[in-house]
Amino acid sequence: MANGLPGRLLQRREDPRRASFLELFFDLAFIFALTRLSRALLNDLSLHVAFQVLLLLAAIWWVWFVTAWSADWFDPRTPLIVALLLWVMFGGLLMAAVVPTAFGRHAMVFAVAYVAIHLGRAALLIPALRGHPLQLRTARVAIWFAASGVLWVVGAAVASAREVLWTLALVLEYVLARLGWPTPRLGRSSWPDLQVNGEHLSERYQQIFIIALGELILISGLAYGDSGFDWQRTLAFAGAFLTAVALARLYLVPAGGRLGAAIEAAGPPGSRLALLAGYLHLVMIAGVLTTSVGMELAITDPRSREPAALAVAVTGPVLFLLGRILLSVVVDGSLSWPRLIVVPMIVVGGFASVELPLLGAGAIVTVLLLMVIAAEDLLDRSRWRRSAHAGVAVERRRHG
Repeated sequence: MANGLPGRLLQRREDPRRASFLELFFDLAFIFALTRLSRALLNDLSLHVAFQVLLLLAAIWWVWFVTAWSADWFDPRTPLIVALLLWVMFGGLLMAAVVPTAFGRHAMVFAVAYVAIHLGRAALLIPALRGHPLQLRTARVAIWFAASGVLWVVGAAVASAREVLWTLALVLEYVLARLGWPTPRLGRSSWPDLQVNGEHLSERYQQIFIIALGELILISGLAYGDSGFDWQRTLAFAGAFLTAVALARLYLVPAGGRLGAAIEAAGPPGSRLALLAGYLHLVMIAGVLTTSVGMELAITDPRSREPAALAVAVTGPVLFLLGRILLSVVVDGSLSWPRLIVVPMIVVGGFASVELPLLGAGAIVTVLLLMVIAAEDLLDRSRWRRSAHAGVAVERRRHG
């Protein structure tokens, strides 16, 4: 029975995979978390709170990320994995619920929920994997999460050291995952041990990014509906919609649809690519989250000239573009010159629009994003024409 259970739990690498209903249901907790995080940043645009929001986002993203990898290895239709996903979902909802006071009176709730998610996952999987090599991999991860869990709980108990200890815990977890969770006497997990289904995990990344864009549209729509329908707010709302469209297009093209194929083509080392892609998706989602706050500020108060609001409006798209540029580099080594050029242009445009109302500054950013798309389309058409002409010339020489 013990030898048969791992076989029933595990996915076969060669089987095609699509995200299950339960995995999509699990993502609902992330929608709630993003909304809570954007509210926390909206209520206080200071750098200190921005850092705290980023820290909480990194923790919540890590919960989603590790769970997405678990669902890639294990069959989400089995009762044990169903229980695991529901356990993580409930813990994620608890973490999201206390986001506004996670660095205050509910710090212990956030920390205990986070630690319980990771250790609870191990408590379910280690007995079920008895006799299978994957049990050792799960044990390595559990040991390190127990160690970082001490930092989380102590940080929750000691307010003066909370940010330092929680930051240290997250850095430790992210770095150890990249190193294969090296553990005394148990060794480390090799990349073949961590092999993933590239198409499935790539699809999961796309789905969670769409959810982040959905949060941007949702918040913008609510802000527009609550603040009135005058022409300035209508323009700001239209700008938010165009920005969401631009971010979606810039995410998908180029290489957005090639991540899964690149992971599969790389073989076992593709797991390293999948891990780096997960880190870069955190950067992009942080950019979308910040952009949604900037769009809401522009809709609710389009005449605002608050420097902090302008900084948010500029930082969001820049974060997204940096993450997206690096994703193209790690997927296929490609670089988009329009994107590289527009990043400093957005920063310079932000400084240049410091005297403009927020509506004007947001419009500049949106126009620059649309210009990138137009420039990339022109370059693609130019390359296609050159390729077509070269092909015609070859045919003429061949038959000449």
